Amino acid sequence: MLLDTSGLLACLDASESRHDDAVACYDSRATRLTHNYVLAELIALAQARRLPRDPVIRFVAQLSVDRDIEMIWVDRALHHQAISLLAAQLDKTYSLCDAVSMVLMRNRGLQEALSTDHHFEQAGFSILLK
Repeated sequence: MLLDTSGLLACLDASESRHDDAVACYDSRATRLTHNYVLAELIALAQARRLPRDPVIRFVAQLSVDRDIEMIWVDRALHHQAISLLAAQLDKTYSLCDAVSMVLMRNRGLQEALSTDHHFEQAGFSILLK
């Protein structure tokens, strides 16, 4: 499964309504894939939600070295593929981070995202946190 920003926030923040579901989904899947744009977006979202900075940074640092997570570092080619997806879908409001995730999911044959974001459903994927 792809680890999206909203799903990781739900794992991190015990006050999130989907926290228990997010942790259970995370624990139940052997395949976990994410990318550095998700980590950047997670820090920004946590800051906007006024979560304490220290645990957020520790959580993100742990994700980036966790051997059970395949961490993709977005390079120029992947970034341009995501921009192309955005340009081809001007009627959608996907973020650049979402577009990178969708490109990776298609390239890897993944169908599920640990996410609450309806954009993944618009793109034909399944979200695990409805």
